[in-house]
Amino acid sequence: MQKRFVSIWFRHLLTDWFTRRRPELRDVPFVFAAPERGRMIIKAVNPVAAANGIHIGMVVADSRAILPEVQVFNSQQGKDITLLSALAEWCIRYTPIVAIDPPDGLILDVSGCAHLWGGERPYLRDMVTRLSAFGYQVRPGMADTVGCAWAIARFGRLKLIVDAGGQVEALQHLPPVALRLENGIAEKLEKLGLTEIGSFMNMPRAALRRRFGENLLLRLDQALGQGIEYVQPIKPIESYQERLPSLEPIKTAPGIEHALRTLMEKLCKRLSTEEKGLRKAVFKCYRIDGNIQAIDIGTARPSRNVAHLLKLFEIKICQIKPALGIELFVLEAPVVELLSSSQEAIWNFSYNREMEIAELLDRIAVKVGMNTIHRYLPDEHHWPERSYKLATSLQEEATTTWRDDLPRPVHLLPNPELIEVTVAMPDYPPMLFKYKGNLHRVQKADGPERIEQEWWIEQGLYRDYYCIEDDKGERYWLFRLGHYQHAEPKWFIHGFFA
Repeated sequence: MQKRFVSIWFRHLLTDWFTRRRPELRDVPFVFAAPERGRMIIKAVNPVAAANGIHIGMVVADSRAILPEVQVFNSQQGKDITLLSALAEWCIRYTPIVAIDPPDGLILDVSGCAHLWGGERPYLRDMVTRLSAFGYQVRPGMADTVGCAWAIARFGRLKLIVDAGGQVEALQHLPPVALRLENGIAEKLEKLGLTEIGSFMNMPRAALRRRFGENLLLRLDQALGQGIEYVQPIKPIESYQERLPSLEPIKTAPGIEHALRTLMEKLCKRLSTEEKGLRKAVFKCYRIDGNIQAIDIGTARPSRNVAHLLKLFEIKICQIKPALGIELFVLEAPVVELLSSSQEAIWNFSYNREMEIAELLDRIAVKVGMNTIHRYLPDEHHWPERSYKLATSLQEEATTTWRDDLPRPVHLLPNPELIEVTVAMPDYPPMLFKYKGNLHRVQKADGPERIEQEWWIEQGLYRDYYCIEDDKGERYWLFRLGHYQHAEPKWFIHGFFA
């Protein structure tokens, strides 16, 4: 596939953003400035100030001498990166590979994407139109290389789209700074009369390296397509992702459901060929107003059952607000696991209920919340609150067995809670105890069962546990921390029996 890149240059990124927040400044000259070596230096200018001769790098005092009415605001450090990151995420609707190009640009790898918009020209026009509608002055460039696209966006005179293989012709009349060179190298080239890239493009490489350094050759090769340049996307591309753009904005629930079904069938088909199943899926809807609507699901075990996965999404699909319409649908599977065809075939038999249980749990979890259903396994610890662990899946097996030689409550508090007790004699169970304002009279008691602290984990006192039944027939698991001979011990409630 022929590589194609788009460079988007935001000519007045920070000031355009500020004007969006304060529209009354649209026709007012203003700048952003920051202290530098004891002087206030201009870091960004709006179009009105630029038209009056004020530029970046100028001292604020000098700008006021040129234009006394210019307004000065404090520059916000790092704001350009924040804005570019947000704009890059918005541009994912055009391609999954979008990178920021500080301080004022984006780089998009659009290989194989333009045909979805009817060609490169309408594709580029759509980007510019939408970004301009947001209030940003942008200038794009499209070419086979990042370097050539960057140069055309900032220095191109006539064509913004360079034909495939047309880098040499597009670059030869541009100034050296269009190669993204350091100011010192660009100035040195211009002093020697090399004011266009074409004037030194075909010079011997050894001479250029000796006079101007390796970086000039690197940038030249990257712009001409003779050197490799990698694009680091703002968001790593999910290995398992399907995209479905829409020619017309989708506003209805049936349209959204149809898009989801189409993407799910494509994704599950791909997973089937690789003998994998998803454990988590995210469905994203990119609206034309820039908002991104997203819903996600999780499964108890790997699955590529389209019908089951769609049922999980159906419960949440009402949360999607299409507003003015959705123009791009993306389905991602960030978590996948192995799922062989033989396993899937076994699960389809009616006598094997394991898959049905997993799918039932998935449907319940989507309704009540992913974090409300848990599976626990026994763990090798004496301390009660450490004697179990959370299972990561239905397939995880226990490394030990549940203890059943002594009574244990069905509901164990994650942290014991302090209670007030009345005890007849030391080493006796309590006669009364008060828990959450309620007084309980003890009718029956069994114990004590002493459980020592695990010294290799934590130092502390032992516990003496009692099984208690009150006058209402309710049973509790209480313990005394320590012994009366050391000090007045504290009593805690730790669990409830059925």
